[in-house]
Amino acid sequence: MIDVVTLGELLIDFTTSSVDSDGYPMMQAHAGGAVANFLAVNSKFGLKTALIGKVGNDTFGKLLIKTLEKCGINTSGMVVDDKVFTTLAFVTLDSSGDRDFAFSRKPGADTMLRFDEVNLSLIEDAKAFHFGTLSLTSEPCLTATKKSVDYAKALGKLITFDPNLRLPLWDSEDKAKEQMLWGLSKADVVKISLEEVEFLFGLDDKAGAKHILDKFGVKLVFVTKGEKGVYATNGKVEVEVPALSGVNVVDTTGCGDIFGGSALFKILSIDKSVSDYSEEELLEICKFATTSAGLASEKFGGIPSIPTLDSVIDRLSRF
Repeated sequence: MIDVVTLGELLIDFTTSSVDSDGYPMMQAHAGGAVANFLAVNSKFGLKTALIGKVGNDTFGKLLIKTLEKCGINTSGMVVDDKVFTTLAFVTLDSSGDRDFAFSRKPGADTMLRFDEVNLSLIEDAKAFHFGTLSLTSEPCLTATKKSVDYAKALGKLITFDPNLRLPLWDSEDKAKEQMLWGLSKADVVKISLEEVEFLFGLDDKAGAKHILDKFGVKLVFVTKGEKGVYATNGKVEVEVPALSGVNVVDTTGCGDIFGGSALFKILSIDKSVSDYSEEELLEICKFATTSAGLASEKFGGIPSIPTLDSVIDRLSRF
């Protein structure tokens, strides 16, 4: 049995580590991709995981497969393609560690996954299926994602979704909204940022979460607010948790993914429907995920920044 399977992008994040005398960024390469970061959290915390996606048959693609294997992630769902290059993302940071993205993805290997290449047995064996929107930006991966989500949903899997808006990757804002709303309509659990709530609905965190629960049939919503923490509700109870204090933020790349993956790790440890969580249970999930994401912000990169479970538990005792 696999605990978590994800479908989507596995790529290289080139993250600014310093700036040269002419103002050009000096960059470090790290394994990344929102769904890959999300999955790597669960793997590092001891769950059985698998990733479905595509990389190029090139240096970076081979390195990424090795990274997944090193993380303990099942790679039988990964396709290596001779015809396209592995996707690259270039992440520049401002003084507070907030990011700006540029992508080498025209096309990138992750967008070229076809449904006939999807290893459906991984979905069949999984407890939870997670996806985001980067696999919905263009064909053929858009169709592969939608059919895979529907397949998982028909099998009764727990469906988790992160809109993860990256506007430079979309043809238009309307197209981005269309696919984000489709994703919401399929999910049981949603991790969404306040900026994405405002983009989609023009609402604040509480009104936006209520709208998502009421209109889309989602059972549990986390609205992350960066340094202001997180708001979460299942419609019966609601909690607010502040961001982790006392951290030295150097890079926020992947922190939202690490929050989401950490939240799912806790969800899978609670043997009841997410709709029935008590305030105490939801508070426990949010504190754990917030602590994990906060610790990750102290290191560069997505996957490399994931803290150990012991370090999260230790820091959580001083939350």
